[in-house]
Amino acid sequence: MRNRRTQSGFTLIELMIVMAIIGILATLAIPSYVSAMKHAREAVLKEDLHVMRAAIESYTMDKNKAPQSLDDLVQSGYLRTIPEDPMTHSTDTWVPDTSDSMYSLDESDPGIDDVHSGSEETGSDGQPYSSW
Repeated sequence: MRNRRTQSGFTLIELMIVMAIIGILATLAIPSYVSAMKHAREAVLKEDLHVMRAAIESYTMDKNKAPQSLDDLVQSGYLRTIPEDPMTHSTDTWVPDTSDSMYSLDESDPGIDDVHSGSEETGSDGQPYSSW
């Protein structure tokens, strides 16, 4: 016969204490993780906006007219693809700004001169992503 004292294992109390410690650690780590993910998406948004604005400016200077859509930038080779908006997870939610002002006298049609995120959320700096 086996004695109960010689059997090894964890008691219910020990398991409950370990589970409580894991729960406390998870409670402390989740807000940090969420904040880090938000900052990472904001960094991607800033970089995507910078790249698209540079492509719009290059297109406008090279062709003496502004692009009529973001697809013009892809078709002309200024962008490989339209990036996905990291805040809305879609390529269709970019909001292009169309200006009525012309860059030069040769320009016949006004076009896109800026682009913004279509997200309604507010960034960590307190400004809406749509104003970045």
